[in-house]
Amino acid sequence: MTAASSRPVPAHVLDAAIAWQLTLDSSTALEREEFAKWHAAHEEHARAWRQLGMLDQRFSVARGPARSALLQSREGIRRRMRKLGSGLASVVVIIGLGLFVSERYLPLDYWLADQRTATGEQRTVRLSDGTLLNLNTHSAVDVRFDDKRRLIVLQEGEILVETGHGDARPFIVETREGSMRALGTRFLVKREDDGTRLSVLQSAVAAHAQANPQEQILREGQQVLLRSDGLGSIAALAPGADAWTRGMLVVDNARLGDLLHELGRYRRGHLGVAPEVADLRITGSFPLHDTDKALSALLPTLPVQIERHTPYWVTVAKAQPSAP
Repeated sequence: MTAASSRPVPAHVLDAAIAWQLTLDSSTALEREEFAKWHAAHEEHARAWRQLGMLDQRFSVARGPARSALLQSREGIRRRMRKLGSGLASVVVIIGLGLFVSERYLPLDYWLADQRTATGEQRTVRLSDGTLLNLNTHSAVDVRFDDKRRLIVLQEGEILVETGHGDARPFIVETREGSMRALGTRFLVKREDDGTRLSVLQSAVAAHAQANPQEQILREGQQVLLRSDGLGSIAALAPGADAWTRGMLVVDNARLGDLLHELGRYRRGHLGVAPEVADLRITGSFPLHDTDKALSALLPTLPVQIERHTPYWVTVAKAQPSAP
């Protein structure tokens, strides 16, 4: 095996490959044809598929149980492990499952979360204390209420919290970077590449980083990025920060590359941008439940074109001059 073929493929490409692998278990002829187009469209697609195949070959005995386990709750996996016992079968399932959903590609915490949404899906959950929890695309939370506190652990993605009233227990949201304590409020928490972003829509939230227990209070209309070693500078809340709860993405003088990165969270596969147009600026509102329509809305205002290699590999590139 060469170094090029063994290096990890980008996470979004492997995510698409996993989606195809699950789809092909019970696919139609049209789906198989679409898969063939996707596979042939780019070398990274083929390489991701080969790497998945290596896992399947190496752990073929565990393939069925592991895949079923991915789609079940944490308690369901516990029941499966108890049935399998401590023999070879349980070892194979655990090893195969761990490699298949390693942190590099598809975190196990996401699949085992109490509540989760798929790519492009949004959901509202009412908790036992009356709190409303809105989960954005590809998000996952664990709910850990006890006699002393109401705890939400955000494993992946983004949530909007509207805390219930009349409950004396503190309401806390935790991520790997820190902790946020609600002070009778409505707020957003989002996992980002470089930390956790807290945005306060109403009232206030007391936040602290994992390495520093001293809380800092954020007021309505403020946002901050939490890192494990501290809080960043407090900034004004971005316009339309909660517009995703109404199915829209609102941007004001945003980089085109940043806009497409955000839209890419709501669709499967790869949504890329050519370097020569990534720094173009744009203002507007874009529908999240029809990202193809959102992309088409770029054409009247920016000198770009949409290159659709397959439904799962789309690039926004510089517009080419019309032929004479």
